[in-house]
Amino acid sequence: MNIPLDRDKPTALPRQIQAHLERLIHERLLTPGMKLPATRELARQLGVNRGTVALAYEELVATGWARAHVGQGTFVAERPASGAAPVGVSVTAPVALDWSGLFSRSAQILGADDERSRAVTPIPSSGAVVSFAGGMPDSGLFPTDAFRRVLNQVIREEGPALLQYYPAGGYPPLRRYLSTYLLRFGLEARPEEILIVNGSQQGFDLIARTLIDPGDFVAIEQPTYPRAMQVFRSFGAQLLTVPWDATGPRAEVFERLLERHTPKLFYCQPSAHNPTGLAVAPETARRLLDVAARHQVPIVEDGFDGSLFYGDAPALPLKAVDRGGVVVYIGTFSKILFPGLRLGWLVGPPPILERLQAAKQLADLHTSALIQAAVHRFCERKLLDRHATRVAAEYARRRSLLHAVRGHVDRAPGRVLAARHPAVRDGRASAPAAGDRARRCLHARRALLRGRRRSAYTAALVLVGGGRPDRRGNPAPRRNDQGRAGPASGPGTGGARGGARRLANVAVRAAGRRGAGEPPAEAR
Repeated sequence: MNIPLDRDKPTALPRQIQAHLERLIHERLLTPGMKLPATRELARQLGVNRGTVALAYEELVATGWARAHVGQGTFVAERPASGAAPVGVSVTAPVALDWSGLFSRSAQILGADDERSRAVTPIPSSGAVVSFAGGMPDSGLFPTDAFRRVLNQVIREEGPALLQYYPAGGYPPLRRYLSTYLLRFGLEARPEEILIVNGSQQGFDLIARTLIDPGDFVAIEQPTYPRAMQVFRSFGAQLLTVPWDATGPRAEVFERLLERHTPKLFYCQPSAHNPTGLAVAPETARRLLDVAARHQVPIVEDGFDGSLFYGDAPALPLKAVDRGGVVVYIGTFSKILFPGLRLGWLVGPPPILERLQAAKQLADLHTSALIQAAVHRFCERKLLDRHATRVAAEYARRRSLLHAVRGHVDRAPGRVLAARHPAVRDGRASAPAAGDRARRCLHARRALLRGRRRSAYTAALVLVGGGRPDRRGNPAPRRNDQGRAGPASGPGTGGARGGARRLANVAVRAAGRRGAGEPPAEAR
């Protein structure tokens, strides 16, 4: 600990040490219960004798700022003495710097977007609420033990090299693995055409940093992923929207837009579109690529891992049928493995990839080589494929249960869904049986929501997400023709933490409380 001491001051050194520590405690820089440095150690650091520090500590204890335990040391008191004020604190506080006048235009745009998003942020998941609005996988399905083992292995075998500075392009074995992995989705890329990044979000940032100047136009699908819009706007881009229909972004609108403007790029999500879950039809994909190549406008494709899907295999990514080299593809391990890894990749032609790699090096030098090596080892041992198979089956089971009761749920302005029979909530019933039992409980549900009856088989849960409500307050129906597995917006997926199992647990607890005489919670 560095305590500035002025030996020319008339104030004694113990008093200066005491005043400095009291100020740190008062400002919560030293928190209650924290152990103060040993007197011998602090005396050596400050260049004073041990008795000087011991005297300061005794005064701290006497005034209630600290407590001493024989043989253990001196600790910050849990609650300083009432009315205690640090000695030597100036009465007049310094004038605070007005940071708001120094923010760049980019930071101001981000701040405004954050304020708007906070105003409409859905209710987060909690013990009584399961939110399906976000894209969070179920952490209960994470293969944490298997990943811990491969992480320990790569540290033992390659630790010294992996903990050193590393090339910005990424861990070469992982780039080679991805080159082979992407072939299963029809995407051909050599290892040198792949750049490892810190998640897809950094991919957006690097692309915007490389291609966009303030005032440039950017074509973007509508609706779309809000974070992508936020990144492009923060770099001063003017957004031009291309609406979606049942087959994807409307190619004729896209072509007219390119005839009137010269956007730097077109951003879209052809596979498992957020928030609709739809996929671009092959004919629409071909038209979009033709128009983009003819007008020399690159397409930034925000991809979704094709390992997670229900039913028929998903359509090929745009990059897989790109013959003109106009597509830059963004991929990520966040949905298929762990979001906390912050590991993704960009695929693109060499000219743009070289510039993206230079921007990456300027931003953060490189992505963690240790994490890259651990993920490569995890994938190389087929553990990723095993995990993907497991979670796809589990998400499909939960989705079937939700679909079974979808036609028999209560919809209100608060977007309330009722989970009923215990077998449905616990996941023990098949989808058809779940639907039958939901129908049998219809009258009990209606009575509950009117407040006339408490049912041990019913619990009202707020599910956040969905389209714009109609004039009666019912949320618009959500389409999920692509039927992807894993987390996404809309009721057609099972990616909220705990999914149907959380619905079961909350319903059982709520039913138990109401059975004991507690009134049902109000629908929010």
